[in-house]
Amino acid sequence: MTLALNGSSEKKVTRTAVCFMGLSHLLYLKEYLKGIIFALIEIGFIGCIPFIAGKIKDLITLGDPHPELAARYRDNSTYMLIDGILVLAFIFIFVALYVISVRSAKKSYGIYCRTGRYSSQKISESLNNAFPTFGIAPCVVMLLIFVVVPLVFSIAVAFTNYSSPYHLTPAKTVDWVGADNFISLIFGGTGWSAGFARIAVWTLVWAVLSTFTCYFGGLIVAIQLQESGIRFSPVFRFIFILPYAVPSVITMLVWKNMLNGTFGTINRTLWALGIVKHGTVIPWLGDATLAQIMCIVVNLWAGFGYFMMLSMGTMTAIPKDLYEAARIDGANNAQVMRHITLPLVLFQTMPLIIMSFTHNINNFGIIYFLTGGEPTVADTTTTRAGGTDILVTWIYKLTMNLMRYDFASVIAVLIFVVLAPFAIYQFKNTKAYKEGEL
Repeated sequence: MTLALNGSSEKKVTRTAVCFMGLSHLLYLKEYLKGIIFALIEIGFIGCIPFIAGKIKDLITLGDPHPELAARYRDNSTYMLIDGILVLAFIFIFVALYVISVRSAKKSYGIYCRTGRYSSQKISESLNNAFPTFGIAPCVVMLLIFVVVPLVFSIAVAFTNYSSPYHLTPAKTVDWVGADNFISLIFGGTGWSAGFARIAVWTLVWAVLSTFTCYFGGLIVAIQLQESGIRFSPVFRFIFILPYAVPSVITMLVWKNMLNGTFGTINRTLWALGIVKHGTVIPWLGDATLAQIMCIVVNLWAGFGYFMMLSMGTMTAIPKDLYEAARIDGANNAQVMRHITLPLVLFQTMPLIIMSFTHNINNFGIIYFLTGGEPTVADTTTTRAGGTDILVTWIYKLTMNLMRYDFASVIAVLIFVVLAPFAIYQFKNTKAYKEGEL
């Protein structure tokens, strides 16, 4: 079949390509290899429709309870949810290929209109041209299976009642509940909502204070080592970086024993020095407010060394001429730090401060290994969340202890909603994004 060279046949080519993958390539464009590949893809998809329909139905219903059967023969809602999401990813890939086939037909017709002849490439040339697509295809598939599908599954659980004891697979089935979990956790007015509000506020306070204490603590130490002319400053730098270099599991467990109210080293030292009366127990980790303060203090001890090294590296890049000009103009050390050092260091390290804030929101190790989320508070009996738990440690307890996967998923979704803008902002301000290259 012949096509017009003036572009008037574009609609015909497009409609044919939309009706069936590769049909325009076979009927009009004489690209037989490409047309056969696209046609085989659609034929294969059509053959899979019964299987796809069954998986989509399972995804919608998440199975039916069959108490008369043994547990291993009952519908497993978890597997049905995962299989359904995988099928949706498969459909997405097929739709993307369908769009590629339509665009390929339109592109080939455009070439035909410009040159007046059909593209009659050899098989080897076609394979060479398609090599970039085939090369990136495994990466896309792996990304969908190992990144997108688990993320979608985690989000989907937030809209189900997947929890113990009544909706825990494989013995029980799981049902879709819509936004009920979000409403119950945030606006329910129960112990759960009160616990969530308390932990969310503490998580925000923890992230802000732990970030800024570590940053400005490291900055102050860096300025002192840089400006004071200490003779053995490399030795001090090495000592100060050790808490950051040693695994936090070890250091937090050591601090946990040192802060123990009954037999901890700190209380016994205070007794020995006569600062407090012998036998007086200071509940460093036994009182909720005091335990939160100690979490911030210990995190400062463990994390300021990183920002110290970061600030020192940034300060070495500041031209010495700026300092000399400021001192010639009569500026003292405080004015030099305020108007030269601090603005330039902040400008260079602000993206890292933002990423440190997002890291501290999910800083599981410091809280869990230091306090375990303790001490108990009013809502701990219901929520299992202690006075120092942050959202990520609460998620751990919800999944491992209570098996409330629905509420844990809700919290994970809310954390993602809060942290995603920070991650996007950080990515958009990277040099690779702005310049379009690494």
